[in-house]
Amino acid sequence: MANRLENAASLITLEAKLSETPKANRNHGLRWYALFAVVFFVFSLIQLNLDYARLLSGAEKFAKTVSLMFPPDASQWKHVLAAAVESIQVAILGTVLSIIISFFLAFLAADNTTPHKTVGWLVRSAASLLRAIPTLIWALIFIVAVGMGPLPGVLAITVGAAGSLVKVFAQSLEEVDEGVIEALRSTGASWLQIILQGVLPCALSALLAWCVMRFEGDLAESTILGAVGAGGIGFELSHAMRSYRFDQALFVGFVIFIMVFSVEIVSNRLKLRMRKRA
Repeated sequence: MANRLENAASLITLEAKLSETPKANRNHGLRWYALFAVVFFVFSLIQLNLDYARLLSGAEKFAKTVSLMFPPDASQWKHVLAAAVESIQVAILGTVLSIIISFFLAFLAADNTTPHKTVGWLVRSAASLLRAIPTLIWALIFIVAVGMGPLPGVLAITVGAAGSLVKVFAQSLEEVDEGVIEALRSTGASWLQIILQGVLPCALSALLAWCVMRFEGDLAESTILGAVGAGGIGFELSHAMRSYRFDQALFVGFVIFIMVFSVEIVSNRLKLRMRKRA
C-alpha cells in the first residue's frame, strides 16, 4: 500500500514538473525578447544621435504656429466641405471594392476552405505583399500610372485594404467549427454548398465587423492621401499649410475630426447591433 502511494506521489510530482516546463520555457523566451528590445532601444538612442536641444526651439516654433491658428478661418468652407465629401467617396469606393475582392480570395486563402494548399499559400503570399506596402506608397504609384485626382486614391485604398482584409477574412473562416464542415462533407455536399450553407453563415458576423472596422481606417487614410494629390480633403490641408494659412488649416483639421469621429460613432453602433444579433 505504501509503495502504491509513493508511486502515485511520484507520478503527480512528475506531471507537475512536466506542466511547469513549457511555462518556464515561455518565460525564458520572453525574457530574451525583452532584453533584446531594451538593448535595441538603447542602441537606437545612441546610433541616431538625436539633437535634444532642438526640442526647445521646436517647442517655441510650435507655440507660435498654434497662436497663428486662432481664430480658425472658415471662409473657404465650400471647398473644404466638397473635399471632405470627396474623401468619404474615395473611402467608400475603395473599401467596397476591397471587400468584394477579399471576400472571394479569403475562401481560397483559408486552410479549411481552400481547394488546394498551394492555392492558399499563393493567395496569402500575395496578400502579404500588398499589405507590406503602405497605402501612401500605393497612392504615389497609382498617381504616376493614372495621374492625380480621386482615382489613384480609390485604387490605393482598394489594394492596401485588400491585403489586410484577405488575412482577417481568412482567419475568421478558419475559426468556423470543423464539425460543421465535416457534417456537410459527410452528406456529399459540394465545395460551394459547404461554403454557402456551413462556413458563410457561421462567419458572417465576424466578416461584417471587419468590414466596418476597415472602413474607419480607410476614411482616415483617404484624408492623408489627398496630401500627395490623390484627391480629398488632405489636399486642402496641405495647401493651407504650404501657404502658411494656419487658421485655414485649423478649420480643415476640425472638419477632418468631425468627419472621422462621426463615422466612428456610426460604426460602433453598427458593431454593437451585429454583436446583439450574433
